[in-house]
Amino acid sequence: MNNQFSEIERKFLIDSFPADLPLKSACQVYQAYLSFDPEVRIRRAVRDGRDIARSLTVKSGGGLVRREVQLELSKAQFDALSELIGHPFITKDYRVYQLPDGLELECSLVDQGMKSEFMYAEIEFPSVEAAEGFTPLPWFRREVTEDPVYRMKHYWQSTR
Repeated sequence: MNNQFSEIERKFLIDSFPADLPLKSACQVYQAYLSFDPEVRIRRAVRDGRDIARSLTVKSGGGLVRREVQLELSKAQFDALSELIGHPFITKDYRVYQLPDGLELECSLVDQGMKSEFMYAEIEFPSVEAAEGFTPLPWFRREVTEDPVYRMKHYWQSTR
């Protein structure tokens, strides 16, 4: 599968996974970076001890709207790229929840148990207008969409 599109997404810091939203899916994610400009990462998703997805993603810039190209990887391709990393992968407890308006809330607990542990939530939108019109949920701590400190590539650089 080869996907190329503009990603329209807002990102928020959170303190915990939501208890009052329907859970759509959950998995463990392992993520590492090959390049930062452009951002090139590999990612593996695991559920019940089994791989459910492996991908290579290239992203432009940062902020509300950016270009993204994602390619599925075979196990052999993922393993070959993993050998180039030389650092422990970022781990995420990743969960997707259904929002009442039909959008999905993607929540991640990053590097649980490490000093750098944190949680964030992201929402992808169909348009810039929809993103700008979205009212953050009351339990969102702070929006960090435009804050480069909270981009995962910067987290990788500061912790690996």
